[in-house]
Amino acid sequence: MDTQQIAATVAGAGDLTALEDVRVRLLGKKGEITGMLKQLGGLAPEERAAFGAQVNALKAEAQALLDARKSELEGAAEAASLDAGWMDVTAPAPERPLGRLHPITLLLEEVIDHFTGLGFEIASGPDIEDSFHNFDALNIPKDHPARDVWDTFYTDRGEIPRTHTSSVQIRTMMNRTPPMRILAPGRVFRNETIDATHHASFHQVEGLLVDRQVSVAHLKHTLETLVDRVIGRGLKTRFRPAFYPFVEPGLDLDVSCVFCHGKGCGVCKQSGWIELIPGGLVHPNVLRACGHDPDEWQAYAFGMGFDRMVMLRYGIDDIRRLYDGRLSLVRQF
Repeated sequence: MDTQQIAATVAGAGDLTALEDVRVRLLGKKGEITGMLKQLGGLAPEERAAFGAQVNALKAEAQALLDARKSELEGAAEAASLDAGWMDVTAPAPERPLGRLHPITLLLEEVIDHFTGLGFEIASGPDIEDSFHNFDALNIPKDHPARDVWDTFYTDRGEIPRTHTSSVQIRTMMNRTPPMRILAPGRVFRNETIDATHHASFHQVEGLLVDRQVSVAHLKHTLETLVDRVIGRGLKTRFRPAFYPFVEPGLDLDVSCVFCHGKGCGVCKQSGWIELIPGGLVHPNVLRACGHDPDEWQAYAFGMGFDRMVMLRYGIDDIRRLYDGRLSLVRQF
């Protein structure tokens, strides 16, 4: 085998795999050139030097040809890969659907903006509460129906997935010195029968203002302003006396049903009104439980079922639509 034959063999390798086969055939342990070196032992001493030099030169030439062909094949493979993955960076990008915020998130951002403009701070607390923060400090007695398993979920360890974000108010009052204004939005959990206006897990937004000489008039103005801002001006509202252990006096703010315009429907249970925001002046016992003198400080508090407000704002007639995970809902916003 001479240099021309080696060059032709190497050049005939069409890819890296074929080239490796050629290398093994020429320079492997049983290769042709390697076999020529094994012949040195059978030659006369005076012939070995010349023959060895010729074979080593042939080996070096073969290796050089193999290296050159390998570089050539690798370059061709890289070029082919680049051609296959070529992209015109000046071409317009394919259209992709944009994400949308959930209507609960949209309205919550608006409510937060409204109250922060009034000087309220945003407060938060744990989703899993103890009896003290969820019930005791809120003047809810041990035998109150709200503590029953029909209304409240309990963990195996007796902990409570919070039934309201009032627990955030308690934690804040226990760790702050009045005056204070906080808004506590968050997820709450109740052992409710799910229907068009009730759900076992929903959102609540609670507000608390602690200061001197706080009255029901301040609370009514706050809630009426909120309804005007969030749901719409001109919507009929009414306040009704109500009992809640943690406020005295207590009241409910109702709004006229936007679905039937007061005529009566399934959403408003034929009453023409939707209960929206319970509230009242914080009970003196709650202030005392949090370490504040009710003779010096007064407070109002309210807690809205926020999902109902979303329904009224956007004309959604069933709370279950907010949680069924359908993209068709969020794509409308």
